Amino acid sequence: MAEVVFEHVTRIYPGNDTPSVDDLNLDIKDGEFLVLVGPSGCGKSTTLRMLAGLEEVNKGRIYIGGKDVTTMQPKDRDIAMVFQNYALYPHMTVADNMGFALKIAGKPKNEIRERVEKAAEILDLTEYLDRKPKALSGGQRQRVAMGRAIVRQPKVFLMDEPLSNLDAKLRVQTRTQIAALQRQLGVTTLYVTHDQTEALTMGDRIAVIKLGILQQVGAPTELYDHPDNVFVAGFIGSPSMNINTHPVVNGKAKIGEDTLDLPAEAVGKLTAEDKGQIVVGFRPEDADLAASTDANAFSLKVVNVEDLGSDGYIYGNIITDGSAAEDSSVMSDQNKLTTIRVNPRSLPTVGDVVKIKIDPSKMHLFSPATELRLN
Repeated sequence: MAEVVFEHVTRIYPGNDTPSVDDLNLDIKDGEFLVLVGPSGCGKSTTLRMLAGLEEVNKGRIYIGGKDVTTMQPKDRDIAMVFQNYALYPHMTVADNMGFALKIAGKPKNEIRERVEKAAEILDLTEYLDRKPKALSGGQRQRVAMGRAIVRQPKVFLMDEPLSNLDAKLRVQTRTQIAALQRQLGVTTLYVTHDQTEALTMGDRIAVIKLGILQQVGAPTELYDHPDNVFVAGFIGSPSMNINTHPVVNGKAKIGEDTLDLPAEAVGKLTAEDKGQIVVGFRPEDADLAASTDANAFSLKVVNVEDLGSDGYIYGNIITDGSAAEDSSVMSDQNKLTTIRVNPRSLPTVGDVVKIKIDPSKMHLFSPATELRLN
């Protein structure tokens, strides 16, 4: 086990002017499960490959257990990787696949067998040790790939989207197993994914990256409840946060013909660059249906309704006065509609115009110019 430190790490691919990873500073504590999450092409896999020694570091240093490994060969770093495509040898049995790295390292046969059997027991693979990979399901193959990493007893596990080839049900099951296994073994783990649900359910901490730049690092609840900027707010959570830009009039957000009270402290932080506007964000569960006479609510025209039994969701368009000042950029899961979670027993019908009230303590406010948090 070991602490991993990225110190001002930058990676620029030949022919590119923009860094794929730009001045990354990240500290992964000893035994921690850290999930690196972001959209495709954001630099998360490049970060993992630099730690593995598979990509050159143009600037900065990388440390594993206090040792500078920036220029060290991958085989000398004492890390183990689990790939998206399993990378199993088809002609070898499960036991041979799991013990292959130890065989190459010249370990005694009895030690290899002992380590393989112990890993197989942890992963519930004992009965499959003599089978070939083609006789296994996708989930079982992924567990074999995990077992191959475990038997090496590395200082650091690196996992590059290991669940993306599995179906939805198996993905849920396997992510639970991986998280439980990591806590059992206590090995420092860097897990890369584009799936923020995996990030929220598996990691001790989450690091969100966008265009090679680290946006925020923190516990899942911290990122969900207190995102630092508009990108993190819209990326973390499912359904996504509703995010709109509205004019500020007399200290209130003007939403069509309606107004929404804003905390004076947040309004006071707006600058001339914000051009008299504010970004208002709220999660679907932090708003509810309000009385038509409620002065601190806005109007929503319902275009779709979902009754999930235990939950109900309404999707709609915010009714505005059509003014040019109200440039609305809504991030939501259904065709950029505003999403509200409501009691499934009191769902409105499609076409209704309803009033929506946001819980003031759960409102997220951002600057339109900097996209940074105001409250």
